[in-house]
Amino acid sequence: MIRSNRSKIVFIALLFVVIFSLFTFGSYQFSRTNPGGSDFLVHWVGTRELVLNGASPYSDEVALKIQTAAYGRPARSNEHELRVAYPLYSIILFLPFSLIADFIFARAIWMTVLEFGLFALVFVLLRVTNWKPKRMTLIFLLLFVVFWYHGMRPLINGNAVIIVTLLLSAGLLALRNGEQELAGVLFAFSTIKPQVVVIPLAFLFFWSLYRKKYRLIGWMIGTVALLTAAASLIIPDWIIQNLREVLRYPLYNPPGTLQDCLKVWFPGAGGRLGLAVTVGLSLLLLVEWWHNRKGDFQAFLWLFSLTLVCSVWIGIQTDPGNFIVLLPAMFFIFSFWEDRWKKKGVLLTLGVLLLITVSIWVIFITSLEVTYQPIQSPIMFLPLPALLFPLLYWIRWWCVKPPTVWYEQVYKIENP
Repeated sequence: MIRSNRSKIVFIALLFVVIFSLFTFGSYQFSRTNPGGSDFLVHWVGTRELVLNGASPYSDEVALKIQTAAYGRPARSNEHELRVAYPLYSIILFLPFSLIADFIFARAIWMTVLEFGLFALVFVLLRVTNWKPKRMTLIFLLLFVVFWYHGMRPLINGNAVIIVTLLLSAGLLALRNGEQELAGVLFAFSTIKPQVVVIPLAFLFFWSLYRKKYRLIGWMIGTVALLTAAASLIIPDWIIQNLREVLRYPLYNPPGTLQDCLKVWFPGAGGRLGLAVTVGLSLLLLVEWWHNRKGDFQAFLWLFSLTLVCSVWIGIQTDPGNFIVLLPAMFFIFSFWEDRWKKKGVLLTLGVLLLITVSIWVIFITSLEVTYQPIQSPIMFLPLPALLFPLLYWIRWWCVKPPTVWYEQVYKIENP
């Protein structure tokens, strides 16, 4: 029996190595013939310079090396400056790849890791939502998660948001299983891209505080503190340097919030419209967090999904390339449809997946702006959140305890 189990483990390990190698070979061929991977390039060079030369990833010297690697020269005034803006402890993620001298090979392995991360996301989110799709639906999901716009874009660019989304999702699974300590650690590591997770983590903090899940809070805060302290041993003032880069980031990027887009589209009223969106979504979240704080885990997942969708429009610097972070909300909606409406829910899910895949790619291609390189239009901020927001409110009644107090009062008045 022991020998049989060992044989199975060896076979699975060899199969994994073979599959990983095949994916890496394919990614290498793609990387060799298709320049790109700028998101990965920034952190590959930044981490490599820190490890090999002791240079700060936030320095102008390192930024110049990144720009030279990307453009063959320093960035011009109208070009992306490609500067490191992640917290210093993000080097934990990029360190193994920075030791590979050949960027194309390093990018190929990184792409393979991201591809496996996308597949892992599917299975983790199925567990989180307790969704058991049929085989054909599962195959469709695995293809979708790679080939839809918000999966393909971060994959080609080498965006770590895929890993961040996986960490968030794995944290939700740990929380579902009652493993508060593990959940806290996973949520803490998701802060390697803090602007993407700050609102969801604020909700988790509020929810955990009300539910008296102090171990989750302690492990989350403690892990972030430990990562911050460890990074400070390498560069004592890294927080100040990082903050400087964060404040500088919007100056050399296209519009990074819906509010900035509104200012471009409506020069006169855009600022006021943006402020209204920020205030409105902030108040909405506060009301929903408080009103549904006592709900079960399904209500929690609905609140978390709503928080994710609102977070990309609330006014914090981001990019449509980060919208794969909305995948947990999508899986929650689809799992609910199938659980409630069975075959009709399956057909609805497949139809919406097909709609999302085709429509967003069409919008991207038809609105693409070509300057020094192809740049996505600000219109890409709209399609996915605009779809998910009403879908979440469509199922709200069944997902959380409905606000029955008003109805009960009216019923008592009319039927004394």
